[in-house]
Amino acid sequence: MKRFSGRRLPRSPVALGSIQKSASVLFLCLLPFLVSCGPQTLGTFRISKLKKIDAAIEKTIRQGKTPGGVFWLEHQGEVYTKAYGYAALEPQIAFATVDTLYDSASLTKVMATAPAIMLLMERGQIELDALVQDYLEDFANSGKETITVRHLLTHTSGLRPGIDLTIEVDGAQEEWTGYETAIGLAKAEKVQHEPGTQFIYSDINYILLGEMIEQVSGVPLEDFTRTEIFEPLGMSDTGYLPSQKLIERIAPTKWVDGKMLRGIANNPICRKTGGVHGHAGIFTTAPDLAKFARMILNKGELDGFRLLQPETIELMTSVQSPDGVETLRGLGWDIDSTYSGQRGTVFPIGGFGHTGFAGPSVWIDPFSQTIVIFMTNRIHPDGTGDVRELRRQLGTLSAEALVDFDFESVSNITR
Repeated sequence: MKRFSGRRLPRSPVALGSIQKSASVLFLCLLPFLVSCGPQTLGTFRISKLKKIDAAIEKTIRQGKTPGGVFWLEHQGEVYTKAYGYAALEPQIAFATVDTLYDSASLTKVMATAPAIMLLMERGQIELDALVQDYLEDFANSGKETITVRHLLTHTSGLRPGIDLTIEVDGAQEEWTGYETAIGLAKAEKVQHEPGTQFIYSDINYILLGEMIEQVSGVPLEDFTRTEIFEPLGMSDTGYLPSQKLIERIAPTKWVDGKMLRGIANNPICRKTGGVHGHAGIFTTAPDLAKFARMILNKGELDGFRLLQPETIELMTSVQSPDGVETLRGLGWDIDSTYSGQRGTVFPIGGFGHTGFAGPSVWIDPFSQTIVIFMTNRIHPDGTGDVRELRRQLGTLSAEALVDFDFESVSNITR
């Protein structure tokens, strides 16, 4: 695999930089700004589009919408990757690097929970169309009796987006804590509509799936995902509850109760319950996320290790939303919804990806065999950052950067 990378040079307010020369591919001049000295392509990428990617990220940083980030574009064995701006602005400044760890937030759903469920399915321990009450006690109440595992995976269970952060005690609302309390509240939820009839993106779905993994496997979710998914794939920097030796490489998120969160999940449910859930809590890097995405593109195999069978990957990444539900979702993966803006305007419908509240995103296009990753902590330091428009631009420019693929030959899927 060819990898073209650059390191941002410190220059306030935005770090500007260079691209390292790849042997026999091109020569770029290193000036105060980036100038091409002749060739128009960097491997299979158009240099003009890579410059626009750099410019879009740097502009977003200047606008104060994110402190920095790491971009990763991979296409058929070639990689363009670069770190931009800062990993931290407060309490101390730190520059972003390609191996900076980020709070992946809801990317946890597709990196940890969904593949863990599919592993258990392949082993005959879980059935997608089985009732959730078959695996979780005290669940069959308040209209949830007909919810299936597939409903949870596709966000068509009818459950609310999230559980309340307070409960009523003696007529007053009080903060609650503890993992068991969170699971009890999730099991007590009432459906908002009949299961299988509407799409509601819901953390509750994946809180329940995380608990299901523990109940069915008999192994804590943290241990199951580490030993069954991340370690075999060589994702050495990925997991829940990062160790102290990794803290200096972690991009912090925001101030909470006078403390800057660093290595502690931003998600409030995770913070109240120990940091390990099916909906959030994983920390990762761009290179590790790229390994996972590469495994998906390779139909479940990476570097000689097979995590999932090809037919399982096909199931996860094809439309699984019930008939009559317009939003297109796979099992965990987003295909076409209001959340899939990072696809941009060129990649056809039929690829898949996911975003995280803290900022990171991934899009995988199986037609061109392309991976687009942007890792960022857009909520640092005060929770006001916004990278939605940047994600859309990166998706569009990434597709336009490909020299050897004609997207006009690909038809968008519907079902």
